[in-house]
Amino acid sequence: MSRLLPLRAGCALSALCVAHAAFAQATDAAPQAADQAYHDNRADIVVTALIPRRQGDILSGTTVLTGDKLTQQLRTTIGETLARQPGVSATSFGPNASRPILRGFQGERVRILTDGIGSFDVSNTSVDHAVAINPLTADRIEILRGPAALLYGSSAIGGVVNVIDSRIPRRVPDEPVHVEGLATYGSAANERTVSGEIEAPLAENFVVHVDGSWSKSDDLRTGGYILSKPQRALAAKSDDAEIREDGMWKGKLPNTAAETWEVAGGFAYIGDGGNLGVSVSHTENRYGVPSRIDVTEEHDHDHEGEEHGHEEEEGHSHEDVTLSMRQTRADLRGEVATVGGFLDSIRLRAGWADYQHQEIEPTGEVGTTFKNQSMESRLEFIQAKRGGWDGAFGAQFFTRRFQADGEEKFLPKNETNQLGVFTLQSLDLGDTRLEAGARYEHTDLKADPDADLFVDGRTRSFNALSGSLGISQAIMPGWRAGLNLSRSERAPSAEELFARGNHAGTQAFELGNPDFGKERSWGVEGTLRGGGEGYSISLAAFHNWFDGYIYDAIVDDSVCQAANGGAELEFPCFAYAQADARYYGFEAEASVKLAQVGRYAINVDGVADYVRAHIKGNGPAPRIPPLRLLGGLEARGDRLSARAEIEHAFAQERIADYETTTDAYTLVNASLSFKPFAGNDRTTLMLSANNIFDVEARRHASVLKDFAPLAGRDIRVTARFSL
Repeated sequence: MSRLLPLRAGCALSALCVAHAAFAQATDAAPQAADQAYHDNRADIVVTALIPRRQGDILSGTTVLTGDKLTQQLRTTIGETLARQPGVSATSFGPNASRPILRGFQGERVRILTDGIGSFDVSNTSVDHAVAINPLTADRIEILRGPAALLYGSSAIGGVVNVIDSRIPRRVPDEPVHVEGLATYGSAANERTVSGEIEAPLAENFVVHVDGSWSKSDDLRTGGYILSKPQRALAAKSDDAEIREDGMWKGKLPNTAAETWEVAGGFAYIGDGGNLGVSVSHTENRYGVPSRIDVTEEHDHDHEGEEHGHEEEEGHSHEDVTLSMRQTRADLRGEVATVGGFLDSIRLRAGWADYQHQEIEPTGEVGTTFKNQSMESRLEFIQAKRGGWDGAFGAQFFTRRFQADGEEKFLPKNETNQLGVFTLQSLDLGDTRLEAGARYEHTDLKADPDADLFVDGRTRSFNALSGSLGISQAIMPGWRAGLNLSRSERAPSAEELFARGNHAGTQAFELGNPDFGKERSWGVEGTLRGGGEGYSISLAAFHNWFDGYIYDAIVDDSVCQAANGGAELEFPCFAYAQADARYYGFEAEASVKLAQVGRYAINVDGVADYVRAHIKGNGPAPRIPPLRLLGGLEARGDRLSARAEIEHAFAQERIADYETTTDAYTLVNASLSFKPFAGNDRTTLMLSANNIFDVEARRHASVLKDFAPLAGRDIRVTARFSL
């Protein structure tokens, strides 16, 4: 029995007590829009920072995507929606499974949240597993990078992506019925998307919410060859005419069609003294996984022609595997204001989900089934501001039960239980601001015995302590410089400890190590933000030193064969290992108003980001995005705006020994936005053209980049309305 079982009961009891207190106090209050900080329309308010603050007051890199900016970048996956933001790339496993990468970190080092609570999926186990969060219903998306993100868990060392929606209402609508909708067509995949939501007040303080979305797309049209140059070179050397033909394949990326739908309902009581609400949602998503077109006569998984001898009957496989995913989820959110005393308010956030996806073979048979049941609750106590001192503290509980069955079962049935306590304290002395944060986590991980995977069963427990200390200083009017120092510890994940089996999604036999210790790191981050009349600049530089950094690397097949009962391997052997490592890089963002021409402001803006990562004794870390530059020119008016931008990603030649290099690419995009109704900023018509010159582009961070390029020319029409 889990050592955290008594704590589960305590967390549940605390949640019920806070919910009851919020309801009791709210029922005596006059009707008024509550939780103002969360639905504040100002784009620079960041609520993921625990204590809602303006971006300029946060001592780490932050990004807020909302309004027209969100509409312009919106895609059906959270990874592609955020891929143009500073310090952000994406896993890009085809157009349907794309998870954000922050500062070169992905998987277990980035937390993807919905309103502060996890996504409850299995996207962390493999890049071909989609995130179960729908960006189409997002009101805003916040990205928090650096030490402040550790308040959401030690697995957030890379950062936090928080998708905020109104599924649990935050305010009482002024109108009898409030309606919002979105419709999009994208030409590159014949994408058709619609979503809508309705909110209506009931009685004085009750609000009901209903939303739904549907999206369908065909195979993605790319901008050039399907295979990368190294793969085409291999194909050209083949004696097999079909392999040579496959190597020259252009146009549509096979097996990338998808269809997704989601429906949800929410209900909330909102009063002057607090609010309490619940929601239930159901999502179903069926999507194709791009197949690797093998252009060698031996399935050699080689790097620069080195063979590892994993033979197959055919050298040009086109297996069309599809994933059928479903998730049912329930959420609760409450807040109660405390008048006077030490606390200003108490917040509760909790969620539960039942997740399952099936990997369906071309024959229609189910190859593997993944099941995941998760629950997470978070209780926050927000302190009343006293002079220049404010802060918050709280507790967070997470539990996850994971099971995989079928041909590609590479993990035994396992369970994770985690309890964390945290605090953030801030002191504002005017020109000088100090901030300190700390988090303690206890994690239990248990793997059941599994004869198929030669696993005897194992239980591990970890205690992790993380903290940060920061200072910012006003150096001149409108300018602040900041410095953060952090120390973090992370418990290994179940995948890193217990993986032991073939995994077709990553084309690897994955081998964990149940004896791993904690991953520890020191980090330092410097920031400089400022602006004046018509311009703003934001700079951030970071450096992380890891002790016991967990990574996967290709090793001799005999290592995995020994763990696999001596059987031959279907894929190359990738074993998790620990070593010292370091990451460093920067992000820069700037905007300048060049002129005012009549009603239109002419603005120019730019973004640059770079990451360099090295693993001691192993060389460059794999899948690290290269230097990237993005610049835009915009004419913005009250109702009509036009924008053109250029994104250039440099070649990545600093690679791990089993990777291939990635060529540079340049994308040119343009958009035109029109607000047809004066005074209604929420109704917008938008026409955009992405990758106008139809170039071939590949993200180095993608496991599949040699076999699945990005979209070619994509003409998009989007209509968003609010009534």
